[in-house]
Amino acid sequence: MKTNNGRPKLNGGFLFFREFLKHPLQIGSIVPSSRYLEQRILERCRIATAGTVVELGAGTGGTTRAILRAMPRDATLLSIEVNDRFHRALNQIQDDRLIAHQGRAEELENILQTYGLDTPDVVVSGIPFSTMSPEHGSRVLATVADNLAPKGRFVAYQVSRRVARLSRPHFGRARAAVEWRNLPPMRVFHWEKKLDEESA
Repeated sequence: MKTNNGRPKLNGGFLFFREFLKHPLQIGSIVPSSRYLEQRILERCRIATAGTVVELGAGTGGTTRAILRAMPRDATLLSIEVNDRFHRALNQIQDDRLIAHQGRAEELENILQTYGLDTPDVVVSGIPFSTMSPEHGSRVLATVADNLAPKGRFVAYQVSRRVARLSRPHFGRARAAVEWRNLPPMRVFHWEKKLDEESA
């Protein structure tokens, strides 16, 4: 049986920092998420009851591993990462439940179809909405909303508040908390997708 304790050959923090210097608009922080931030994200996700989980902007895999530790044995985690080096690091995580896909968040619908996955119960996003155009951010959020299961949860951890404003047309008002034990401190926003009759 495979386990989820694989580690990238390069130190995760060094790799993260190096790729941030190369792609500062693509990566939302200079270092990976702290264990305190990972725990706060998991608290908002309700991972323990999820069947399909999607992670957008998986980075070097710290949050990926935390999700795998928390989710059921029969669940599936689809981690989508655009950065080539981060994607290679994710591929070193040995866990049968993980699908590491190199691609873009706005391609979510096609990616789900490619792997024959159900609409996700949880979508976790670490991609930095503050460094993309409002139009691009709105497209990503519309795709998430369209592909999230009813009563599914969307969680975004961000430095800025921009995602809360961009998400209003798709998810309504966000709930948020700040995790100060992270560098930099991160806001963790979460929403629950309403049923169609609740949205009417």
